[in-house]
Amino acid sequence: MSFAFAICLAVLFGVAALGTPIGYSMLVASIAYLAASGADLSLAAEQLIQNIYTGYILLAVPLFIVAANIMNAGAISDRLLEFCIALVGRFRGGMGYVNIAVSLIFAGMSGSAVADAAGPGKMIIGMMTKGGRYSRGFAAGITAASATIGPIVPPSIPMVMYALISDQSIGYLFLAGVVPGLLMALVLAVMNYVLAKRGELVREEPVPLRELPRLTLRAIPVLFMPVILLGGIYGGATTPTEAAAIAALYALVLAMVFYRQLSLHGLGQVFSESARQAATVGIVIGSALIFNYIVAAERIPDALAGFLAGINLGPVGFMVLVNILLLLLGTLLDGGTIILVVLPLFIPAARALGIDLIHFGVVAVVNTMIGLVTPPYGMLIFVINAVTGIAIKDIIRGVLPFLAALLMALVVLAAFPDLILFLPRLLGYQG
Repeated sequence: MSFAFAICLAVLFGVAALGTPIGYSMLVASIAYLAASGADLSLAAEQLIQNIYTGYILLAVPLFIVAANIMNAGAISDRLLEFCIALVGRFRGGMGYVNIAVSLIFAGMSGSAVADAAGPGKMIIGMMTKGGRYSRGFAAGITAASATIGPIVPPSIPMVMYALISDQSIGYLFLAGVVPGLLMALVLAVMNYVLAKRGELVREEPVPLRELPRLTLRAIPVLFMPVILLGGIYGGATTPTEAAAIAALYALVLAMVFYRQLSLHGLGQVFSESARQAATVGIVIGSALIFNYIVAAERIPDALAGFLAGINLGPVGFMVLVNILLLLLGTLLDGGTIILVVLPLFIPAARALGIDLIHFGVVAVVNTMIGLVTPPYGMLIFVINAVTGIAIKDIIRGVLPFLAALLMALVVLAAFPDLILFLPRLLGYQG
């Protein structure tokens, strides 16, 4: 490690310790590296512009953000919630199952854990805690845990980020996320069942079966969005970026024309909020691209791959080591930062060890999403605290059992690659 890179790391951790957002911290650290190494400072801007300009795939990120915000503002998620209550709300602890089902279906539209937690998640927490039927901690905990499904089931913003750094197919990555997302929903439902039996949670008033066709009909336009997205991508009609644009347009038509619950003023607010969120993500992505250039220039991935080869660490040991490291980093860092900055260090070693990069990427993304509900950082913990006012200590207490369930799912996915690669191989993946 050169002196300039040591300065870079010192500045990065020092500026981040002051509370500076990680995107700005990486940007300042990168400029410090260029100054210390005697390089032209304009190199930072050059790398940023070149990578963003050639990163057509990155356009999918703001488009998925717009689609999610339109669905929340246009009350589209309300109809989805009514459908899920009618479907699974009749069982003991039924609102817990509703929570998981909404996250699973909403995941096929937004690709964002934060959008899930702040939108339909906030509504479900209000319904669960009304009249003291469920404790505030339990409602917040299961909402935070189920929101982690969003970035796994396609479309997925973190999968787009991983495709950018690994040069893997977004289509195959999206397909590979389906089974893991279903598995995560299953283990959360099992934990909800265990807690419902142990705590004798309330049984919801069942919606009459004769109402189910009407509620299903109301929800069909919403449920049709994942079909449009995935059908367009895997049918070869659209690229993932074009599919994201179609998703945003479809959500807009539903909210403003079909349901008529989003005004022009509301649309302006949606665009303003989406621009702010997209800019926040863009700063992290842009600064990470500059930082990755520095890491590559220092040949750190090659050195790491050589070190792992020197200690004769096999594929199993490598996966265990990387997952433990990512879980530890997830307690402190944002998932996007881990994907864009940390994972590129391990991709050459994974390739050298013969580990399938689709499997490696999906496991890593699942790991980083678990980090969203892992104390003390846990972004979703803070998001739910901000939108509901529930105390952080109560949220943490409520999320811990579901965190344990998600960790079990992570172990299964890391140990059995065929679970992840099954669907991609059905559609021609040769890995």
